[in-house]
Amino acid sequence: MMEKKTKTQITNKSVNLKKLDNHLSIQISLDGFSFCIIDKNTNGVNLIKNIPFQKISSTPEKHLKNIEQVFQEEDILNKKYDSLNITHVNDLSTLVPKALFDPKHIDRYLKYSSKTYKNDYIVYDELENHDIINVYIPFVNINNILLEKYGNFEYKHFSTILVDNLLNIYKYSERPHVFVDLQSTHFEIIVIANNKLVLYNSFEYATKEDFIYYVLFTAEQLKINPEKFELVLSGKIKKNDEFYTIAYNYVRNISLLENRSKYNFSDKYNEETKRQFFTLLNQY
Repeated sequence: MMEKKTKTQITNKSVNLKKLDNHLSIQISLDGFSFCIIDKNTNGVNLIKNIPFQKISSTPEKHLKNIEQVFQEEDILNKKYDSLNITHVNDLSTLVPKALFDPKHIDRYLKYSSKTYKNDYIVYDELENHDIINVYIPFVNINNILLEKYGNFEYKHFSTILVDNLLNIYKYSERPHVFVDLQSTHFEIIVIANNKLVLYNSFEYATKEDFIYYVLFTAEQLKINPEKFELVLSGKIKKNDEFYTIAYNYVRNISLLENRSKYNFSDKYNEETKRQFFTLLNQY
């Protein structure tokens, strides 16, 4: 196991692969693997790809096997890139106000929201402009494999990227905003009001009814009126699909997250693709 660190950067100087002068971003979850390749010279996105797993990884061993299969099938990943970062997608995270955070007691923060074990490897990200610390458990076995394959890289929890970017974009909004980032088996809700993060939570779902129930339940608990807040949707969603339609039936103000990416895209990548991979495209 890796030596425990507070900075989410790991290094390996022994890697010797053919180098590409591009940046590689990887996002890893229990149900899939996504990556994009960015040309640093043109600021263009050369490739975005998602590989869903046939079965959700139920153990670290099965998860590792799924990841290894991806590298067997995707030859483009078996190169050394000019730079690399990773995000981990799981529900083993919690946000802590920076003023209340003590790294000496990092193991205490997760026990109220997640099942943890004595030997869990716990790290944290800092949302520097917002005085927030994100404490989480990464996929340590996957990090070790990637360290052997690529050498130096930095990693974060995907919710760090999601919350940080939304706060930067919407921190001056006058009305409350409820954001939902919808993925295949789960979605994240972020509420921003009065220039502050009010709530971040993650929910598993199976149907559109599950989805709208959790959205409305969150609004009810926070006492924000569906007639007054704006619901902004990102992830695997498009206008007039079943999730958009059911949300539109209950919430007055609804929109899809606009693309504000700093990168250049070819015509093959439409707005739906950019919306689906919002965190992947914003982690570098």
